[in-house]
Amino acid sequence: MELLNAENSTQLLQAQAHVWNHIFQFINSMSLKCAIQLGIPDIIYNHGQPMTLPQLIASLPIHPSKSKFVYRLVRILVHSGFLAQQNVSYESDQIEEGYVLTNASKLLLKDKSMSVRPFLLFVLDPVFTEPCHCLSSWFQNDSPTPFVTAHGIYFWDYAAHDPKINNNFNEAMASDAQLISRMMINGKGKEVFEGLETLVDVGGGTGTLAKAIAHTFAQLECIVFDLPHVVAGLQGSMNLKFVGGDMFETIPPANAILLKSTLHDWSDEECVRVLKKCKEAISGKSKTAKVIIIDVVIETEKKDCKLIQTQQLFDMEMMVLSTGRERNEKEWTKLFFSAGFRDYKISPILGLRSVIEVYP
Repeated sequence: MELLNAENSTQLLQAQAHVWNHIFQFINSMSLKCAIQLGIPDIIYNHGQPMTLPQLIASLPIHPSKSKFVYRLVRILVHSGFLAQQNVSYESDQIEEGYVLTNASKLLLKDKSMSVRPFLLFVLDPVFTEPCHCLSSWFQNDSPTPFVTAHGIYFWDYAAHDPKINNNFNEAMASDAQLISRMMINGKGKEVFEGLETLVDVGGGTGTLAKAIAHTFAQLECIVFDLPHVVAGLQGSMNLKFVGGDMFETIPPANAILLKSTLHDWSDEECVRVLKKCKEAISGKSKTAKVIIIDVVIETEKKDCKLIQTQQLFDMEMMVLSTGRERNEKEWTKLFFSAGFRDYKISPILGLRSVIEVYP
């Protein structure tokens, strides 16, 4: 082969390892899903100290014949940064190797307020992984999304008619909102809501973020605005209520509109339509009028390669599930000005995502 003659054998082997690593990357995701479903993070957390492999095996809900395979699962979790090894000392001076949680696996505990466990289980559901197998077919047909290629209908229609998927989606969005609300309310994002009298959370789901905002700012009247089947049966509070409707038709009037992880689900043309409805909703004389967007702003400078890769993976997920995309600042700017807004401010204070304040 010309390639063998032209390249150093070491470089070829490194290239092979790189290819294989990408081929098998899905095993990382599925190993993590398996660990979550078996309850490994919760078992280690509840143990209260480094947990040895025999102790972990004895606590797992597995068939006895599978005990010998647990080490191999744990090993990949350690390599992936979801478990760490730590020595355990006993009174007999015996030292054994145990396992503890990392910051990443602490975010996967079942009953913790900021757990992203529901998001993981939602994204790795076969309903959402199957469309990824249709990517090449989708590029060769006229279907709007790989999800439609796989299932025959749009994701939103699928969720509206499948209670399990609808519930899983709402739980995933709520779990993500828990983390974001903690960062926004207790961090630098708090000032974004100061001085507002009314706020509409468009696409706010079950109201996790809006509830946190309403609780923190007692004077602020909050509305969670989402599709009727999403908000059906949800109960509000003194300064929070739920309203069903269609953001493409009309949005309740307010000082400010909140769009968290909403616009990335839609095409540029659809986003401009939504933003124009937002502009109509804040068209009063309030000096605090603005649209608050919490979404990805793709980095164009390679300051953090890992962050950029995650943003690009999010973008591919949007391409698979919806007509949407993740956008860089230039692409966001084009949307804002096309919808008739005059100015904006981007605050990169949420890791992968930023807070964007858009002014009429």
